[in-house]
Amino acid sequence: MDCEASKQYLLSKPEAEESEPFGEGIPVFKVRNKVFAILGMKEGVGQLNVKCDPDEALALRDIFDAVIPGYHMNKKHWNTVILDGSIPAGEIERMIDHSYGLIVKGLKKIERQGLELRYGQEALYKK
Repeated sequence: MDCEASKQYLLSKPEAEESEPFGEGIPVFKVRNKVFAILGMKEGVGQLNVKCDPDEALALRDIFDAVIPGYHMNKKHWNTVILDGSIPAGEIERMIDHSYGLIVKGLKKIERQGLELRYGQEALYKK
């Protein structure tokens, strides 16, 4: 999965919005003004920062060489996924789903419940 495919998948999440608060070429993806992913390029290779459960973050780093502690992020809760083609697209989508779900679960109750009613829990908390 490359940057463009990742971007399209990120924007397919319910109420996902893209902005560039860190400058041109560094898209940030938010739901209800909370960041769930950041895309970037380093030496011509795409990189994706996603939030992760701390135990799962460590496990993914052990399984995939292309998953490293989150660049410029809290290393306990964020991973950087190097989009070099070594990780199957379905696994990257699962990581995005997990990140999105964690952010939605952390929203204020009224916002979270509104999203759940509008889109259903299955769409918000894919496993």
